[in-house]
Amino acid sequence: EKTMDNQCRVENDRLSPGCYETILQAMAEAVLILDTDGIIRHANRAMERLSARNVTQLRGRQCSDILVCACSTTRECDLFRKGRLDGMECALRRPDGTTVPILKNGRLLYDENGSVMGAVETLTDISILKRTEGRLAELEESVRNRGRFGRIIGKSRAMDDVLKLVELAAASNATVLIQGETGTGKELIAEAIHNASDRRGAPLVKVNCSALPESLLESELFGHTRGAFTGAVQDKVGRFERAEGGTLFLDEIGEVSPLIQVKLLRFLQEKEFERVGESITRKADVRILAATHRNLRSRAAAGEFRDDLYYRLKVFPIHLPPLRERKEDIGLLVDYFIAKYRQETGRTITGLTHDAAVTLMDYCWPGNVRELENAVEHAFVTCQEGLIDIFDLPLDIRKVELRGAICRSETDEMEKPPTSTTMRPRDITREELVELLRKYRWNKTSVARHLGFDRSTVWRKMKQMGISLEPTE
Repeated sequence: EKTMDNQCRVENDRLSPGCYETILQAMAEAVLILDTDGIIRHANRAMERLSARNVTQLRGRQCSDILVCACSTTRECDLFRKGRLDGMECALRRPDGTTVPILKNGRLLYDENGSVMGAVETLTDISILKRTEGRLAELEESVRNRGRFGRIIGKSRAMDDVLKLVELAAASNATVLIQGETGTGKELIAEAIHNASDRRGAPLVKVNCSALPESLLESELFGHTRGAFTGAVQDKVGRFERAEGGTLFLDEIGEVSPLIQVKLLRFLQEKEFERVGESITRKADVRILAATHRNLRSRAAAGEFRDDLYYRLKVFPIHLPPLRERKEDIGLLVDYFIAKYRQETGRTITGLTHDAAVTLMDYCWPGNVRELENAVEHAFVTCQEGLIDIFDLPLDIRKVELRGAICRSETDEMEKPPTSTTMRPRDITREELVELLRKYRWNKTSVARHLGFDRSTVWRKMKQMGISLEPTE
């Protein structure tokens, strides 16, 4: 090593040694100068900052002491073997044990006789690039998952957690119980599980258990034989048989009668069932996905739902968060619904005004995603083009008084503690039920709310007790 003159001069059209030192220290990239044994002989200030060591701590150290690369000696190093190095990714080890991803380039240094005297390497910090690549990989995986999981829209952590459960459920054959408030998208989750599973080539058969009375639901699920009941003029294949090899989605499972509960339990335990009016035992290779907005645990405790069926259904539970708990997804959902209705109506609506967007974010959405879609569809009736304004939204969403009353009611309902004195269906007498029906003018929903039952339970008790379904006075 020779002591360099720090003055930068031009002599005989050549730069003095001090110029090279000035250039070296001005470089933004970290620079190392090595001898033929890979020993660090010099470094610039950028290298000091990158390595968290000063030049005194760097000099005299083996290059491989601080750089984690594919080689450990100069004999193995591509730079000394090939004479150059372009774009090698490796890492730099700092004194605290942390590593920094770097991109390394290098060239050999020759003396006046053409003999190798060492090498110069530039090191570029690519930490930001690596973090960006990682984030892009996550986004790509998220996009792939969204593609696999159909029309499920959301970027919130809550929905990411749901999609992870969907992926696990799709990889198994376990019974899944999907729980969540009305309008949260339970049917979409069922579709996503089926479409991502090994059963996707077979049918996905859906049944809304609350839409049919007990006798029809039994026939729909299990089928019936000719003559099993009035109107059964021919044999009928039930939904279990139609879903052979695939998936049966039982929506609103909390509304089924005790008889249907017994038959579902038998199928879940034995994979067997019988058609209505037939004594032949049949089997079906069917996976069950069930959904409800009811709290089945509470209903089981109240004697309204079988404990054993509840535990059979909740082998793998998935809870869908309400929209008010994932408001960061509202923007994505609005964009999706605007695009959907723009295509259907041909209107040139492009988005929301600031006031409309703030109003949507302030609302509590008791009807969840379904209510949000209805609000956008409503806006397409009143708005012709451009941006949806606050006055294009439904009255109960944009009017402060109505919105406040709705959200307070929703909050009160959520915060109302469970009571151990709630009346069980079997405890109410005929006289008590008739008195409540009269009090509430035969409004079965109001009666059900008063009792803590669901509406179908009130309707069923009325039939059992011989009470007219309509007012008699």
